[in-house]
Amino acid sequence: MRPTTKDLARAAGVSLATVDRVLNGRAGVRQATVDAVNDAIERLGFVRNLSAANLARSRTYRFRFLLPRSGDLFLDSVVSHIEEARQAFAAEFVNVDHRREIGSDPHQIARVLSEIDLDTLDGVALMAPESPQVRDATARLRERGVHVVQFVSGQPGDRGVDFVGVDNRAAGATAGRILGRFCAGRGGEILVITETMNARDSLERRHGFDLVLGRDFPNLTALPTLESHGDAERARLIVRNAYANHRAIIGAYVLSSEARLALEAIAAVSDPTSQVIIAHERTRFSEALLCNGQLDAVIAQNPGHLVRSAIRVLRARCDDREPIASQEEIRIEILLQENLGDRFTARRA
Repeated sequence: MRPTTKDLARAAGVSLATVDRVLNGRAGVRQATVDAVNDAIERLGFVRNLSAANLARSRTYRFRFLLPRSGDLFLDSVVSHIEEARQAFAAEFVNVDHRREIGSDPHQIARVLSEIDLDTLDGVALMAPESPQVRDATARLRERGVHVVQFVSGQPGDRGVDFVGVDNRAAGATAGRILGRFCAGRGGEILVITETMNARDSLERRHGFDLVLGRDFPNLTALPTLESHGDAERARLIVRNAYANHRAIIGAYVLSSEARLALEAIAAVSDPTSQVIIAHERTRFSEALLCNGQLDAVIAQNPGHLVRSAIRVLRARCDDREPIASQEEIRIEILLQENLGDRFTARRA
Protein backbone atom coordinates (compact mmCIF):
# COMPACT_ATOMS: atom_id res chain seq x y z
CA MET A 1 0.00 0.00 0.00
CA ARG A 2 1.00 3.60 -0.51
CA PRO A 3 2.98 4.96 2.52
CA THR A 4 1.10 7.53 4.61
CA THR A 5 2.29 10.39 6.82
CA LYS A 6 1.73 8.08 9.82
CA ASP A 7 4.19 5.59 8.29
CA LEU A 8 6.59 8.45 7.67
CA ALA A 9 6.36 9.68 11.27
CA ARG A 10 6.92 6.16 12.61
CA ALA A 11 9.94 5.55 10.36
CA ALA A 12 11.51 8.90 11.25
CA GLY A 13 10.73 8.59 14.95
CA VAL A 14 8.90 11.92 15.10
CA SER A 15 5.32 13.13 15.58
CA LEU A 16 2.76 13.73 12.83
CA ALA A 17 2.90 17.45 13.60
CA THR A 18 6.66 17.45 12.97
CA VAL A 19 6.20 15.60 9.68
CA ASP A 20 3.64 18.21 8.65
CA ARG A 21 6.03 21.04 9.47
CA VAL A 22 8.81 19.43 7.43
CA LEU A 23 6.57 18.70 4.43
CA ASN A 24 5.32 22.29 4.40
CA GLY A 25 8.74 23.85 4.92
CA ARG A 26 7.81 25.55 8.18
CA ALA A 27 10.41 26.96 10.54
CA GLY A 28 11.20 25.66 14.01
CA VAL A 29 12.42 22.17 13.07
CA ARG A 30 16.03 21.11 13.77
CA GLN A 31 18.08 20.17 10.71
CA ALA A 32 18.72 16.69 12.13
CA THR A 33 14.96 16.13 12.31
CA VAL A 34 14.46 17.43 8.75
CA ASP A 35 17.18 15.03 7.58
CA ALA A 36 15.51 12.13 9.40
CA VAL A 37 12.15 12.84 7.76
CA ASN A 38 13.72 13.22 4.31
CA ASP A 39 15.62 9.95 4.80
CA ALA A 40 12.35 8.21 5.69
CA ILE A 41 10.70 9.70 2.60
CA GLU A 42 13.49 8.21 0.46
CA ARG A 43 13.39 4.78 2.15
CA LEU A 44 9.61 4.41 2.04
CA GLY A 45 9.12 5.93 -1.42
CA PHE A 46 6.65 8.39 0.09
CA VAL A 47 4.79 10.53 -2.46
CA ARG A 48 2.75 13.34 -1.01
CA ASN A 49 -0.93 13.56 -1.93
CA LEU A 50 -1.00 17.28 -2.67
CA SER A 51 -4.72 17.34 -3.38
CA ALA A 52 -5.48 15.87 0.04
CA ALA A 53 -3.00 18.23 1.71
CA ASN A 54 -4.52 21.24 -0.03
CA LEU A 55 -8.00 20.13 0.96
CA ALA A 56 -6.94 19.74 4.59
CA ARG A 57 -5.39 23.21 4.62
CA SER A 58 -8.19 24.76 2.52
CA ARG A 59 -5.49 25.88 0.10
CA THR A 60 -6.51 27.57 -3.14
CA TYR A 61 -4.20 28.48 -6.02
CA ARG A 62 -4.79 31.97 -7.43
CA PHE A 63 -3.60 32.53 -10.99
CA ARG A 64 -4.09 35.38 -13.45
CA PHE A 65 -3.51 35.70 -17.19
CA LEU A 66 -2.25 39.20 -18.02
CA LEU A 67 -3.08 39.80 -21.67
CA PRO A 68 -2.74 42.69 -24.16
CA ARG A 69 -5.41 45.36 -24.20
CA SER A 70 -5.51 45.22 -27.98
CA GLY A 71 -6.16 41.93 -29.69
CA ASP A 72 -8.30 40.23 -32.24
CA LEU A 73 -9.48 36.74 -33.05
CA PHE A 74 -6.57 34.75 -31.61
CA LEU A 75 -6.77 36.57 -28.29
CA ASP A 76 -10.55 36.05 -28.24
CA SER A 77 -9.89 32.33 -28.56
CA VAL A 78 -7.37 32.42 -25.71
CA VAL A 79 -9.86 34.22 -23.47
CA SER A 80 -12.59 31.68 -24.21
CA HIS A 81 -10.20 28.86 -23.24
CA ILE A 82 -9.27 30.68 -20.02
CA GLU A 83 -12.95 30.75 -19.09
CA GLU A 84 -13.24 27.07 -19.98
CA ALA A 85 -10.22 26.28 -17.79
CA ARG A 86 -11.54 28.45 -14.96
CA GLN A 87 -14.55 26.18 -14.67
CA ALA A 88 -12.61 22.94 -15.19
CA PHE A 89 -9.90 23.68 -12.61
CA ALA A 90 -12.26 25.03 -9.94
CA ALA A 91 -12.75 21.50 -8.60
CA GLU A 92 -8.97 21.30 -8.06
CA PHE A 93 -8.93 24.44 -5.89
CA VAL A 94 -7.54 26.61 -8.67
CA ASN A 95 -8.99 30.09 -9.19
CA VAL A 96 -8.18 31.49 -12.63
CA ASP A 97 -9.00 34.90 -14.06
CA HIS A 98 -7.65 37.21 -16.75
CA ARG A 99 -7.07 40.92 -17.22
CA ARG A 100 -6.60 42.81 -20.48
CA GLU A 101 -4.12 45.30 -19.00
CA ILE A 102 -0.96 44.98 -21.09
CA GLY A 103 -0.24 47.94 -23.37
CA SER A 104 2.71 48.76 -25.62
CA ASP A 105 4.45 51.07 -23.14
CA PRO A 106 7.04 49.05 -21.16
CA HIS A 107 6.79 51.42 -18.19
CA GLN A 108 3.03 50.84 -18.04
CA ILE A 109 3.56 47.07 -18.08
CA ALA A 110 6.15 47.38 -15.31
CA ARG A 111 3.64 49.34 -13.21
CA VAL A 112 1.00 46.64 -13.69
CA LEU A 113 3.46 44.01 -12.48
CA SER A 114 4.61 46.14 -9.54
CA GLU A 115 1.03 46.49 -8.28
CA ILE A 116 0.46 42.72 -8.01
CA ASP A 117 -0.05 41.68 -4.40
CA LEU A 118 1.28 38.37 -3.10
CA ASP A 119 -1.75 38.25 -0.79
CA THR A 120 -4.10 38.05 -3.77
CA LEU A 121 -2.13 36.11 -6.43
CA ASP A 122 0.20 33.10 -6.47
CA GLY A 123 1.09 33.13 -10.16
CA VAL A 124 0.85 35.11 -13.38
CA ALA A 125 0.87 34.05 -17.04
CA LEU A 126 2.23 37.11 -18.83
CA MET A 127 1.76 37.89 -22.51
CA ALA A 128 3.81 41.05 -23.03
CA PRO A 129 6.32 42.66 -25.41
CA GLU A 130 10.02 42.29 -24.69
CA SER A 131 11.83 45.17 -22.96
CA PRO A 132 14.41 45.71 -20.19
CA GLN A 133 11.72 47.32 -18.03
CA VAL A 134 9.45 44.28 -18.31
CA ARG A 135 12.32 41.89 -17.65
CA ASP A 136 13.29 43.78 -14.49
CA ALA A 137 9.69 44.04 -13.28
CA THR A 138 9.22 40.31 -13.87
CA ALA A 139 12.35 39.54 -11.85
CA ARG A 140 11.16 41.73 -8.97
CA LEU A 141 7.75 40.05 -9.03
CA ARG A 142 9.37 36.62 -8.76
CA GLU A 143 11.57 37.83 -5.90
CA ARG A 144 8.38 38.81 -4.05
CA GLY A 145 7.15 35.22 -4.34
CA VAL A 146 4.76 35.41 -7.29
CA HIS A 147 5.48 32.75 -9.92
CA VAL A 148 5.59 33.91 -13.55
CA VAL A 149 5.13 32.10 -16.85
CA GLN A 150 5.90 33.79 -20.16
CA PHE A 151 2.81 33.11 -22.23
CA VAL A 152 3.01 32.76 -26.07
CA SER A 153 5.55 35.58 -26.43
CA GLY A 154 8.89 34.18 -25.29
CA GLN A 155 11.30 31.36 -25.93
CA PRO A 156 12.10 28.08 -24.10
CA GLY A 157 14.92 28.28 -21.55
CA ASP A 158 14.99 32.08 -21.55
CA ARG A 159 16.64 33.49 -18.37
CA GLY A 160 15.27 30.68 -16.23
CA VAL A 161 11.66 31.88 -16.57
CA ASP A 162 9.07 29.26 -17.53
CA PHE A 163 7.66 29.66 -21.03
CA VAL A 164 4.46 28.21 -22.47
CA GLY A 165 4.17 28.26 -26.24
CA VAL A 166 5.80 26.86 -29.34
CA ASP A 167 9.48 27.30 -30.05
CA ASN A 168 8.99 30.49 -32.08
CA ARG A 169 12.31 30.26 -33.87
CA ALA A 170 11.35 26.77 -35.05
CA ALA A 171 7.90 28.06 -36.04
CA GLY A 172 9.48 30.78 -38.18
CA ALA A 173 11.85 28.27 -39.73
CA THR A 174 8.88 26.04 -40.54
CA ALA A 175 7.15 28.96 -42.26
CA GLY A 176 10.30 29.63 -44.28
CA ARG A 177 10.54 26.00 -45.36
CA ILE A 178 6.89 25.84 -46.47
CA LEU A 179 7.01 29.19 -48.28
CA GLY A 180 10.25 28.32 -50.05
CA ARG A 181 8.93 24.94 -51.20
CA PHE A 182 5.60 26.36 -52.32
CA CYS A 183 7.34 29.00 -54.44
CA ALA A 184 8.65 26.04 -56.46
CA GLY A 185 11.91 27.58 -57.62
CA ARG A 186 10.52 30.99 -58.60
CA GLY A 187 12.64 33.99 -57.69
CA GLY A 188 11.31 37.15 -56.10
CA GLU A 189 10.71 39.11 -52.93
CA ILE A 190 8.75 38.16 -49.81
CA LEU A 191 6.69 40.69 -47.87
CA VAL A 192 7.08 40.27 -44.08
CA ILE A 193 4.65 41.99 -41.72
CA THR A 194 3.79 41.86 -38.01
CA GLU A 195 2.14 44.01 -35.35
CA THR A 196 5.41 44.87 -33.59
CA MET A 197 8.94 43.57 -33.54
CA ASN A 198 9.06 44.32 -29.80
CA ALA A 199 7.08 41.08 -29.36
CA ARG A 200 9.49 38.25 -28.65
CA ASP A 201 7.46 35.75 -30.69
CA SER A 202 7.74 37.92 -33.82
CA LEU A 203 11.45 38.49 -33.28
CA GLU A 204 12.21 34.79 -32.89
CA ARG A 205 10.00 33.83 -35.83
CA ARG A 206 11.80 36.33 -38.05
CA HIS A 207 15.18 34.86 -37.03
CA GLY A 208 14.07 31.33 -37.89
CA PHE A 209 12.45 32.43 -41.14
CA ASP A 210 15.55 34.31 -42.32
CA LEU A 211 17.83 31.41 -41.43
CA VAL A 212 15.98 28.93 -43.64
CA LEU A 213 15.21 31.33 -46.49
CA GLY A 214 18.79 32.66 -46.70
CA ARG A 215 20.39 29.23 -46.44
CA ASP A 216 18.13 27.08 -48.60
CA PHE A 217 16.25 29.45 -50.95
CA PRO A 218 18.70 32.07 -52.26
CA ASN A 219 16.28 32.88 -55.09
CA LEU A 220 13.96 34.49 -52.51
CA THR A 221 14.62 37.80 -50.72
CA ALA A 222 12.75 38.62 -47.51
CA LEU A 223 12.01 42.34 -47.29
CA PRO A 224 12.48 44.32 -44.03
CA THR A 225 9.67 43.69 -41.55
CA LEU A 226 6.69 46.04 -41.69
CA GLU A 227 4.91 46.86 -38.40
CA SER A 228 1.17 47.57 -38.33
CA HIS A 229 0.92 48.26 -34.57
CA GLY A 230 -2.52 46.69 -34.73
CA ASP A 231 -3.93 49.62 -36.71
CA ALA A 232 -6.03 48.77 -39.78
CA GLU A 233 -5.37 52.03 -41.64
CA ARG A 234 -1.62 51.80 -41.03
CA ALA A 235 -1.64 48.18 -42.21
CA ARG A 236 -3.36 49.17 -45.48
CA LEU A 237 -0.94 52.07 -46.06
CA ILE A 238 2.31 50.19 -45.47
CA VAL A 239 1.20 47.15 -47.45
CA ARG A 240 0.02 49.30 -50.38
CA ASN A 241 3.35 51.14 -50.42
CA ALA A 242 5.28 47.88 -50.26
CA TYR A 243 3.53 46.41 -53.30
CA ALA A 244 3.89 49.70 -55.19
CA ASN A 245 7.63 49.86 -54.52
CA HIS A 246 8.45 46.18 -54.88
CA ARG A 247 7.06 44.75 -58.08
CA ALA A 248 8.83 41.42 -57.55
CA ILE A 249 6.79 40.35 -54.48
CA ILE A 250 5.63 36.76 -54.95
CA GLY A 251 4.77 35.87 -51.38
CA ALA A 252 4.04 37.14 -47.88
CA TYR A 253 4.68 36.00 -44.33
CA VAL A 254 2.63 37.35 -41.41
CA LEU A 255 4.68 36.91 -38.23
CA SER A 256 2.21 37.99 -35.55
CA SER A 257 -0.42 35.84 -33.86
CA GLU A 258 -3.09 38.31 -34.94
CA ALA A 259 -3.03 38.09 -38.76
CA ARG A 260 -6.41 39.44 -39.90
CA LEU A 261 -5.47 43.11 -40.48
CA ALA A 262 -2.34 42.21 -42.44
CA LEU A 263 -4.12 39.62 -44.58
CA GLU A 264 -6.99 42.00 -45.34
CA ALA A 265 -4.48 44.68 -46.36
CA ILE A 266 -2.70 42.26 -48.70
CA ALA A 267 -5.99 41.20 -50.32
CA ALA A 268 -6.94 44.86 -50.84
CA VAL A 269 -3.95 45.63 -53.07
CA SER A 270 -3.06 42.30 -54.70
CA ASP A 271 -4.37 38.90 -55.70
CA PRO A 272 -3.58 36.56 -52.76
CA THR A 273 -4.17 33.47 -54.90
CA SER A 274 -1.26 34.44 -57.19
CA GLN A 275 1.20 34.46 -54.25
CA VAL A 276 2.35 32.12 -51.50
CA ILE A 277 1.06 33.45 -48.18
CA ILE A 278 1.84 31.98 -44.76
CA ALA A 279 0.39 33.17 -41.43
CA HIS A 280 0.17 32.11 -37.79
CA GLU A 281 -2.66 30.83 -35.58
CA ARG A 282 -5.93 29.14 -36.34
CA THR A 283 -8.97 31.44 -36.17
CA ARG A 284 -12.26 31.44 -38.03
CA PHE A 285 -10.74 34.11 -40.32
CA SER A 286 -7.61 32.11 -41.20
CA GLU A 287 -9.73 28.98 -41.71
CA ALA A 288 -11.92 30.85 -44.20
CA LEU A 289 -8.90 32.09 -46.15
CA LEU A 290 -7.40 28.61 -46.23
CA CYS A 291 -10.66 27.28 -47.64
CA ASN A 292 -10.95 29.89 -50.40
CA GLY A 293 -7.30 29.68 -51.43
CA GLN A 294 -6.19 33.12 -50.20
CA LEU A 295 -3.90 31.57 -47.62
CA ASP A 296 -1.57 28.66 -48.30
CA ALA A 297 -0.69 27.48 -44.79
CA VAL A 298 -1.15 28.38 -41.14
CA ILE A 299 1.47 27.65 -38.47
CA ALA A 300 -0.63 27.11 -35.34
CA GLN A 301 -0.53 26.22 -31.67
CA ASN A 302 -3.48 24.93 -29.65
CA PRO A 303 -4.80 27.78 -27.44
CA GLY A 304 -6.58 25.36 -25.09
CA HIS A 305 -3.33 23.48 -24.52
CA LEU A 306 -1.53 26.80 -23.98
CA VAL A 307 -3.92 27.86 -21.23
CA ARG A 308 -4.04 24.50 -19.45
CA SER A 309 -0.27 24.15 -19.64
CA ALA A 310 0.30 27.60 -18.10
CA ILE A 311 -1.97 26.68 -15.19
CA ARG A 312 -0.23 23.35 -14.63
CA VAL A 313 3.23 24.94 -14.71
CA LEU A 314 2.22 27.63 -12.21
CA ARG A 315 0.67 25.04 -9.91
CA ALA A 316 3.82 22.89 -10.06
CA ARG A 317 5.97 25.88 -9.13
CA CYS A 318 3.65 26.70 -6.21
CA ASP A 319 4.09 23.10 -5.01
CA ASP A 320 7.88 23.32 -5.47
CA ARG A 321 7.73 20.63 -8.16
CA GLU A 322 9.25 20.49 -11.62
CA PRO A 323 6.61 20.63 -14.37
CA ILE A 324 6.33 17.55 -16.57
CA ALA A 325 8.22 18.73 -19.63
CA SER A 326 6.66 16.24 -22.08
CA GLN A 327 3.15 17.17 -20.96
CA GLU A 328 3.74 20.89 -21.37
CA GLU A 329 5.44 20.80 -24.78
CA ILE A 330 3.30 22.78 -27.23
CA ARG A 331 3.43 21.29 -30.70
CA ILE A 332 3.79 23.27 -33.92
CA GLU A 333 0.79 22.47 -36.10
CA ILE A 334 0.74 22.99 -39.87
CA LEU A 335 -2.71 23.62 -41.31
CA LEU A 336 -3.48 23.40 -45.01
CA GLN A 337 -6.74 23.63 -46.93
CA GLU A 338 -6.79 19.85 -47.19
CA ASN A 339 -6.57 19.07 -43.44
CA LEU A 340 -9.33 21.31 -42.09
CA GLY A 341 -11.65 18.30 -41.84
CA ASP A 342 -15.37 18.99 -42.16
CA ARG A 343 -14.84 22.60 -43.19
CA PHE A 344 -12.90 21.59 -46.30
CA THR A 345 -15.31 18.72 -47.09
CA ALA A 346 -18.31 21.03 -46.80
CA ARG A 347 -16.74 23.58 -49.11
CA ARG A 348 -15.86 20.98 -51.74
CA ALA A 349 -19.39 19.56 -51.66
